[in-house]
Amino acid sequence: MALSTAFYNTFFKRNSVYVTSIFAGAFAFGIGFDVAVSNVWDNWNRGKQWKDIRHKYQEADSE
Repeated sequence: MALSTAFYNTFFKRNSVYVTSIFAGAFAFGIGFDVAVSNVWDNWNRGKQWKDIRHKYQEADSE
């Protein structure tokens, strides 16, 4: 009971805090999801992306 009361008093009692925490949570989830999907994509396509094969096609800087 004390945990739910503390949670309510922290997040839901005032509308401004509730809306701010919803927006902050959505923003954090969006960034976290983007980073996770980018890492999965990079691991899935390792060796096939331009950043992995660039050295084969670019001329050396010393020449």
